[in-house]
Amino acid sequence: MSALKLTAIGTSTGVMIPKEMLDRLKVGEGDNLYAIETVEGYLLTPTDPAIAEEIKFGERFMKQYCDSFKASTK
Repeated sequence: MSALKLTAIGTSTGVMIPKEMLDRLKVGEGDNLYAIETVEGYLLTPTDPAIAEEIKFGERFMKQYCDSFKASTK
């Protein structure tokens, strides 16, 4: 667990994220983070929730038709 400190940035408020957290999220300056509200609070993720759902669909599709894909490469 890490405590993040809020700080004034002009007329806004920002949060400083430690380098170790940024490295684990695989993000850096200029990248987007998405805050997804959950029952336990907010989840910060570098993955756009709309795209994440499409990726899950694609993964399920590929798993379902894995044998067909393998057969088509022979």
